[in-house]
Amino acid sequence: MTNFFDFAISQLPAATADRRVPAPDEIDAMICKDSFAAVLRLLAGSFISLYEGSPEMTALFATRRSRLLCHALLALYFQKSAAGEGEIALTREDFGHQALRHGLASHSVAYAFFKEALKRGLIRPASPAQGQAAGVVPSPPALAMLAQWYDVHFQALDLLDEGFRASRFIERADVVVPHIHPLVSSAFLSHPEVRCPGPLSIIFNWFDAGGLLMDRLIAGIDGENPTEQGRRFTDIQTVTQLATSLSLSRIHVGRKLAAAELIGGIGWSGRRGRSALWISQGFYEEYARTQARKLLILDEILIGFV
Repeated sequence: MTNFFDFAISQLPAATADRRVPAPDEIDAMICKDSFAAVLRLLAGSFISLYEGSPEMTALFATRRSRLLCHALLALYFQKSAAGEGEIALTREDFGHQALRHGLASHSVAYAFFKEALKRGLIRPASPAQGQAAGVVPSPPALAMLAQWYDVHFQALDLLDEGFRASRFIERADVVVPHIHPLVSSAFLSHPEVRCPGPLSIIFNWFDAGGLLMDRLIAGIDGENPTEQGRRFTDIQTVTQLATSLSLSRIHVGRKLAAAELIGGIGWSGRRGRSALWISQGFYEEYARTQARKLLILDEILIGFV
């Protein structure tokens, strides 16, 4: 099986180099806003809530690899629906070609993900009445979850500037999502900042449930406790506490925390298991910049739709 990380780094589509990206000062300006720390906690906490509400399906979004594949799969469905008449079904071959064209994964990796997405309920077999029995369509819970995902991000943008994106979006979500999601997916796949992790967060981004672990750490940052020596303290003290909160294996979580600790991404403020776990400022900034980039992309694409 082809290693996804190789694809993610070495086979970014050629359009990536030509695509306009937000200037660095836009990201910095967003991160420097007083409300941005609250925005990160809102996003991270909401991602955890989405997972808890439907762990089987949303587990597909728990790593950067599978998250990008999810976006690409749903975007392909909307693209085909817009080009045809009525509800159009997808095949694994459709998805395999899409993944390879974007340098996202090999056919074998895409096929394996397609099978897992069907098993976990992100997609379902198309109704025989549609004449598309061999294909699949997004499940109603998947479409509802995608709308929630957008709503959370628009709430975050509103928190930054007291806007009304979320309320306008909810009124027309069923119309807006099919139009904007292909654009959003394409932008995510074309921006290295969204697609490829930084050197610290990479340990979490490429293993099962790694994204959830990062979200839980960010959501648990103690906003009342100031940063000390480049460290942000969380409400986590033990590996067991972290693993239990996400229904993960303690051994699995412990190994990844140990790897992150080795490169200075996380650590304990005192005795291990008896003191607050901290994340480094570098780790925090990598997460923050990725979320800020996503918000800028979403805000730009949303203009004109709501």
